[in-house]
Amino acid sequence: MEQLTELEIAVFQLRMGFGHADRCVDWAVERLRLDQEGDDLEVVLLASARGIDEVLPLAETIIERYRGAQRLSDQFLAGKFIVELRAAYLAGRESVSSLDGKLTRLYPALDYPDWLVMLSRNCEYAIDVPDFEQPFEDEFRYIASLWAQAEGLAAFEREYSRQTSNGHDIK
Repeated sequence: MEQLTELEIAVFQLRMGFGHADRCVDWAVERLRLDQEGDDLEVVLLASARGIDEVLPLAETIIERYRGAQRLSDQFLAGKFIVELRAAYLAGRESVSSLDGKLTRLYPALDYPDWLVMLSRNCEYAIDVPDFEQPFEDEFRYIASLWAQAEGLAAFEREYSRQTSNGHDIK
């Protein structure tokens, strides 16, 4: 199945309350347009689904069928979401305040990963303390750049340095 990672990212965001069901529907419509659905009835049904209650079970079924035990980890999917958030932040579609709400939800949902500590903390502090804006932006750039290159969680973890993250603090 083509572009399954794109669907997994969309489903992760939908499960976390950040995404839109239309993104999953658009994925299925594109598979139909490119004649890549084979005989997969769920892809056909997903292309015409409306709302999270219809979309999520169909998308989960498709992912399970094609990925099975090889599903991408939530941390990897969150990392790819961080890359999208950084692009939206740079384009002015996200703010420190809107990012704080998203990071505050992600951090515990991912069971408090080490790589998200400073990003979440600096974002929260940057809302009220202007001196934290630069450390937040430095950490955001660092984490997003690592996730943009990572092909998996293990690849990210090989490159991530907690010491570098800790350096993104008020001097």
